[in-house]
Amino acid sequence: MKILLLEDEYALRVSIEEFLEDLDFTVETYANGDDAFDAACAAHFDLFLFDVNVPGLSGFELLKTLRAEGNETPAIFITARTQTKDLEEGYKRGCCDYIRKPFDLTELQLRIEHALRSYYYKHSEAIELAPDLHYDTKRMQLSYKEEPITLSKTENDILEVLLRHTNQAVSMAMFQDEVWGEYVDPANIRVQINNLRKKLPADIIKNRRGVGYIIER
Repeated sequence: MKILLLEDEYALRVSIEEFLEDLDFTVETYANGDDAFDAACAAHFDLFLFDVNVPGLSGFELLKTLRAEGNETPAIFITARTQTKDLEEGYKRGCCDYIRKPFDLTELQLRIEHALRSYYYKHSEAIELAPDLHYDTKRMQLSYKEEPITLSKTENDILEVLLRHTNQAVSMAMFQDEVWGEYVDPANIRVQINNLRKKLPADIIKNRRGVGYIIER
């Protein structure tokens, strides 16, 4: 998932960027509200993280403008402002959360996960794979009882291939072509598939001996 970070304090901006990238987010960073606005209009982002007091458009002004143009991307304000009126202003501008500086990066992670989960469950295109087990094809997110299941990129790609070929057995050659794009030892593919199966709360991936793997719906 892709995050737009607006923060003019260099050390904090770099710390947040590195932390989020370690969590496998893609992050674009800006120190100026005008530049962040141009970026938000030019590309799709899954989440906005906006400091309020920055050069150019303030975080409040930036989100207000984006909302007026129909951009509904979830947004979290990160700011040193502590007064209740500032909190009210943030929510009035359309944020889904508001975190006060200084903060622990783990707290930021929890707020991001909550914001994404809350927003995208309202805007998802989910396939039900089993009771309470869903895969959002738009956000490429697997979840059980509305809680995300973390998959590696390879595991997610394998699941995507199986879903694209629902009710059709996927052979080793198909996995090689569609996931890796080159020859991979079938034993390694089986290891990845078994790792994926262990993370699933339901036995939805079946092995067709001598043919391949299948999800039947």
